[in-house]
Amino acid sequence: MILQLNPTILVETPLGRGHAIFVIDYGMHQNTCWVVALEKDGVVKHFDCNDILISTNFTYHLNFERNTEFYQKVATE
Repeated sequence: MILQLNPTILVETPLGRGHAIFVIDYGMHQNTCWVVALEKDGVVKHFDCNDILISTNFTYHLNFERNTEFYQKVATE
């Protein structure tokens, strides 16, 4: 099954930040594949679901705790 994400989801990958544009599910015996367009150069890559993190979103408190220390440090400087 292929699912087109509309709108795209901002994600963190081992190669940097990007926009997830598709999710491919090959079935119960294989991990989900995420198709991501990288922000830095626009290259489209496939990533295993274990390599993807949803980027911090302060409105919905997604991954807020992961980046709280960094943003508190920046705010005090």
